[in-house]
Amino acid sequence: MKSPDGKTVPIWKENLSALSHPEPPASLHTQVCVVGAGIAGLTTAYLLAKEGKQVVVLDEGPVGAGQTERTSAHLASAIDDRFYAIEQTHGEVAAKLAYESHASAIDMIGQIAKEEQIDCDFARLDAYLFLAEGDEPETIDREFEAAKRVGFRGVTKVGNVKLPGREKGPGIRFPHQAKFQPVKYVYGLARAAEKLGVKIYVGKRVNDVTGADSKKQQPAKVTLDGGAEVLADAVVVATNTPAPINDWFGIYTKQASYRTYVVGIEIPADAIEDALFWDTGRSYHYVRLYGNDRQSNRAVLLVGGEDHKTGQGSPDASRFDKLVAWARDHFAAHGEVVSKWSGQVQESIDGLGFIGHALTAHEQVYVITGDSGMGLTHGTLGARLVTDQIQGRSNPWEKLYDPGRRVVNVDFVSENANTMAQFVDYVTPGEVKSVDDIVKGEGALMREGLKKIACYKDDSGRVHRLSSACTHLGCIVNWNQVEKSWDCPCHGSRFDPTGRVVMGPAITDLSEV
Repeated sequence: MKSPDGKTVPIWKENLSALSHPEPPASLHTQVCVVGAGIAGLTTAYLLAKEGKQVVVLDEGPVGAGQTERTSAHLASAIDDRFYAIEQTHGEVAAKLAYESHASAIDMIGQIAKEEQIDCDFARLDAYLFLAEGDEPETIDREFEAAKRVGFRGVTKVGNVKLPGREKGPGIRFPHQAKFQPVKYVYGLARAAEKLGVKIYVGKRVNDVTGADSKKQQPAKVTLDGGAEVLADAVVVATNTPAPINDWFGIYTKQASYRTYVVGIEIPADAIEDALFWDTGRSYHYVRLYGNDRQSNRAVLLVGGEDHKTGQGSPDASRFDKLVAWARDHFAAHGEVVSKWSGQVQESIDGLGFIGHALTAHEQVYVITGDSGMGLTHGTLGARLVTDQIQGRSNPWEKLYDPGRRVVNVDFVSENANTMAQFVDYVTPGEVKSVDDIVKGEGALMREGLKKIACYKDDSGRVHRLSSACTHLGCIVNWNQVEKSWDCPCHGSRFDPTGRVVMGPAITDLSEV
């Protein structure tokens, strides 16, 4: 459940060795440079290579080692933010397109897995939406009617969703959803892309992206740590957050970063229907089976939820404890807890992602972000959309996911007010008065005069003293006890215990004090 450095390890990584790829050379020239080797980046590279494009993929870490491996691997065309909410904000046509785009992404994943013979346990199955505690049945009625309006094939209303632990009343059955093993899939996708000529390089952080300038006949440029450069006709940034695009501030005001948690609990094989489950709560629970083995009479129930804004709330073991208690109550899951991990999602303010031409001063830069908890299908449909744009084709989803669309609503105002409120941390007291109060393997904020210091005490007792100001826009970071990281409460940047960036939008490490 935990790696030697204390970080949680997703169940997908069990008995799997990471793929090996070289570091990038000092200079490269290619037709398309893709930044990010998760499902969005690798699918983009694969699709473009199939059409004859020369593609290079860059990532600081190994293939699939970002948020792709930290998903619970639901593949759904039932929108997390609800069809009726998308209708209310964007209209009925947009809601229909949202459904069709995610349904198409599931089809694409299944097709690629079949064509490339990727053994990733892809399987079609039903999904059920049921009422959370205290929610009114009207919620189910509204979503069911909206699902029919968008043309969801085969959707039905269920009079009483019966779980092993309790009955939940009315719900919705969404057919033809899917599940798979995400790490096996992206490993297979990487191998398939390489057979088509894609070059994958890891080990160096991208710290800047500059778009092309057709008037000056200058290509786009990607700059990495150490000064290495990649020149390309087009660049696709598929990194969960568009970290290297320094001049695109607007995106950070239109989405918010949230931490989400998953536990795996052993249950008997066939103890529950092999299906996907969600409840209607705002910080909703999501459930699926993994490894249903009749011979050993063992399956693992994966239960997720307990979301909170990154760098806010209490990122500690209590989140896992609450999920376990909920699973035991609702699904009679009384077995051993065999896995725990957390991940990060980008919640867009209006319920739809941001895919397409980036709002930069130059040309030929594309972005895939704002997954809203549906990162696997979002990354896949994003790859299809961006591929069409690079190839000069029209796409019916282009306007729907346009990164430049105007977003002003109640959530936009409240999220940005929440961000501004975090700057009060500059004048609040520290969490400890002395480094002696910090136990080994943990971190805490300590005030020294007018400054706050982020202090981490490693397992040997050595104290690492860092600036507590996030290098993106200066918010004070907070310690994440679960993943052993410093997390920014404003825009979701994350740093390892000694200050190295592990997730953008920050691209610069915390400085030592």
